Amino acid sequence: MLNNLSAEMARYGYNPIDLANVGGFTECTARSKIAGETEFSIVEAVKIRDSLFPAMRLEYLFKNLQTN
Repeated sequence: MLNNLSAEMARYGYNPIDLANVGGFTECTARSKIAGETEFSIVEAVKIRDSLFPAMRLEYLFKNLQTN
């Protein structure tokens, strides 16, 4: 799961539909990507960061924290 992305989405009031609109994919795909079931492409990640979180680093937003 992308915990940092999820936290920042909540902080800024964004939802999966917002990411889908910016990234050019469906809400279902956005939810899958946020959950870590599929990955964001670098192009998608850059679009999302530039549009919604311009002051944040890609490495921070899209860090995948594994909890085993």
